[in-house]
Amino acid sequence: MKRPRKRASSVAVIDIGSNSVRLVVYEAMTRSLVSVFNEKTLCGLGREVQTTGLLAPDAVAKALTALRRFHALCRIMRVGRVHAIATAACRDATNGADFIAEAEGICGVSIEILSGPREAKLSALGVVSGVHKPDGIVGDLGGGSLELIDVRGNRVRSGVTLALGSLALQDLSHKSLKRAERIVRTELSGVAQLEAGRGRTFYAVGGTWRALARIHIVQSGYPLRVMHGYSIPAVDALDFARRLRRLASANMLADIEVVADARRPLLTYAALVLEYIIRVANPKTIVFSTFGVREGLLYERLPEAERSKDGLLCAARKLNELLSRSARHAEELIAWTDRLVRVVRLRETDEDRRLRHAACLMSDVGWRVHPDYRGEQTLNLITHGNFGAISHPGRAFVALSVFYRYAGLSEYNEPPTMIRELLPPAMVERARVLGAALRVAHMISAARPGVLPATHFRSHGRNLTLVFEHKMADLVADRVGSRFKQLGRLIGRSGSIVSR
Repeated sequence: MKRPRKRASSVAVIDIGSNSVRLVVYEAMTRSLVSVFNEKTLCGLGREVQTTGLLAPDAVAKALTALRRFHALCRIMRVGRVHAIATAACRDATNGADFIAEAEGICGVSIEILSGPREAKLSALGVVSGVHKPDGIVGDLGGGSLELIDVRGNRVRSGVTLALGSLALQDLSHKSLKRAERIVRTELSGVAQLEAGRGRTFYAVGGTWRALARIHIVQSGYPLRVMHGYSIPAVDALDFARRLRRLASANMLADIEVVADARRPLLTYAALVLEYIIRVANPKTIVFSTFGVREGLLYERLPEAERSKDGLLCAARKLNELLSRSARHAEELIAWTDRLVRVVRLRETDEDRRLRHAACLMSDVGWRVHPDYRGEQTLNLITHGNFGAISHPGRAFVALSVFYRYAGLSEYNEPPTMIRELLPPAMVERARVLGAALRVAHMISAARPGVLPATHFRSHGRNLTLVFEHKMADLVADRVGSRFKQLGRLIGRSGSIVSR
């Protein structure tokens, strides 16, 4: 008898926005989402809605063609569950309901037309899922609208929707930047959600703001091309937004190759909105988030127990399961370094601790690489990894720790200077200490479980001792001793090994 086909675990979101129509397929419905497919089509559904009240016929045709392809892709990829949403253009246009009815017939699923407050909430939940303990104002700039909402930890307040999306602003102003500036100034004055942003973080969500970040990364020579978590002091972001406006006035934006052709005309409007948000809210920092409405939609559907988990550690555990020789060994390594930190009384913040745990979980992901390149390859894997809930300095710390675990601590084998410069010197030194500890642990255990729990730390004065239980005494060797002495020197101790 033929067994019934097991339902696929993957999940997809079709996002019908005012500017783009996008399909994202995620590996599974988990706390740390991993996209396995991501495609968008820039349709411009919302480009005439503010003045005509209608979705343009050519934009509708282009969007429906994209949706047919997306439906076919979900079928051949055997996606387990498909969610579909639509935003400002479809909710505002008088022919929006007719378009949605046709789109539902193509997609084979119901499409939720998000209200403004609902869109704001999902954007905030997306940031909650992708940023560790966020505290500030989330601003989601789409083609048709701007959503603003206050978030603190996992608490989300009520949001507001304004018709300041890039396409909407271009439409309302009849492509006049002076008129657009007056509209933005009027709409943003007195918005309560912005007045609560003073001295906090502004989380910028949306494709056109990501395009601004991409330009800033390239122009500043920043070493990471990871968009999520890219951070700019607000004063620098304000200066950058003003410079972009001057470039627009001089018709010099058309030559920016890192941004898609269809987005370039919208950059000025996105920069204008960001400039006035900074003026009104006076935030301390601008952080760009690639986690938004789609991720918020799925995060909202997770059980409470899953939502409460640390997104970074969930991602690190998944990489550990997929790439390491023993997933259980990494968990034992966490406990082993916990004991080391406790015995030597190394000061750690909560953030230091979670980053150390993430490094332990990822400390064996490069074992299949050629030995000469393990440090380099794992550095690249972690710094450019497709996961959230970690800052760029956090990425650099975890990556450097694992780099030192593989490459050693010789001054002739240092990682790229640009990566080290993402961290203050004290954090670089902490990464060296953790890397040295990981080298000891992996030398002792050969990455096998059941070994590290049979070793214990003792501290007496300036001497740090690693004690092997009798059943593991044969693992004591000169190379283990030399690595432990190196670790001791880094923390200002003399290191020795004994067995009992």
